[in-house]
Amino acid sequence: MAVRLPRPRRFDVCVALGGLLGGLLLWGVGLATRPHTEVYVLLPGRWPLLLPLVVMAGCELLRRIAPRTALLIGTPAIILDTVTQGNLVTILMYTDLMYAAVLYGPPASAHRIPRITGLLSVAGAVVPFALWREPEALLIGVVTGLVAFGPASTGLIVRNHREAAEAARLRAEQTALLAEMDRTQAVTAERARMARELHDMVANHLSAIAIHSTAALSLDDPKTSQEALGVIRENSVEGLAEMRRLIGILRDSSGDVEPVTAPTLDGLGALVDNARTNGLDITLDAAHDAVPAPVELAAYRIVQESLTNALKHAGPGRVTVSLAQLDGLLTIAVTSPYGDRDGPGAPGSGAGLVGMRERAALLDGTFEAGPEDSPDGKIWAVRAALPVHDTVEGEAE
Repeated sequence: MAVRLPRPRRFDVCVALGGLLGGLLLWGVGLATRPHTEVYVLLPGRWPLLLPLVVMAGCELLRRIAPRTALLIGTPAIILDTVTQGNLVTILMYTDLMYAAVLYGPPASAHRIPRITGLLSVAGAVVPFALWREPEALLIGVVTGLVAFGPASTGLIVRNHREAAEAARLRAEQTALLAEMDRTQAVTAERARMARELHDMVANHLSAIAIHSTAALSLDDPKTSQEALGVIRENSVEGLAEMRRLIGILRDSSGDVEPVTAPTLDGLGALVDNARTNGLDITLDAAHDAVPAPVELAAYRIVQESLTNALKHAGPGRVTVSLAQLDGLLTIAVTSPYGDRDGPGAPGSGAGLVGMRERAALLDGTFEAGPEDSPDGKIWAVRAALPVHDTVEGEAE
């Protein structure tokens, strides 16, 4: 099956026609590169000039679609032109074929052709001079260099610049793609952080509101309803304050919101007291030294979410909260009775456990939550261990 070559480029067609017309013009006015009396002119006369001219013009049509083929056909044509009186346009078109073969040809040919033409240029200067001992003999190598080695070297330089520019463009695209991936990951991570903050800051208060409002609606006792409404109001105010704090975190420093401070472990007492007002019986045991801010915030949120879950799901009994620091770890343990509540509960989505596990994982810590057996019966235990020393060293660096 014959392989059909693509159609020549419009520019190549213009080059071929321009070369042919220019060569015919020189031929018509009788302008040649050598007189017919020169010893090297084996085919004198005007008509032998046309064959290499026409062949070379035809090769120009293939300069980009088949550059090696064009050069292989054009080389015998330029050799034929050297034994005639010669046409300057034929020589110029051959230099263009040499340039195109290096620029548009395969990589192997692009590096091989300049080496071959360079060796031919050197040989064309050395061998005739060694044979004839005439300085004019060096001109053969010079002409060979101008016609073959010069265009080939120029084509290689241009090709290297183009390849370098293409490589730079690909690197820029890859860098842009990596930057977009990093941006997407950063946005995803920030959305996850916002989701954790929103859940941990507001869920506790909304759960207390839901439980006490259900109790107020289900019990026909004015005193109980009054107490429930008081707790609902207190949690509403605190929840609103937490929402304002979250808005302050999300805003820029535009002056709309004053700077806010992230909760610390010193606020565990107030957190426990608030949980007690919501009906939980809590024991707090916190013994720890100063810890880095990220660890402190994660520990506070884990305790806060654990108390929220105890408020929503724990059975009657005591809830214990303990923090201890040992061997470079801040350990957190929150236990609550495992069973059905006597009063109304609040639905859970499971996002709290996911958020606590994510907080521990971000600090290279561990997290476990699930039912356990204890001397007092079955309990639900939340346990986390957060590294302290590595974080402190990393912040110091």
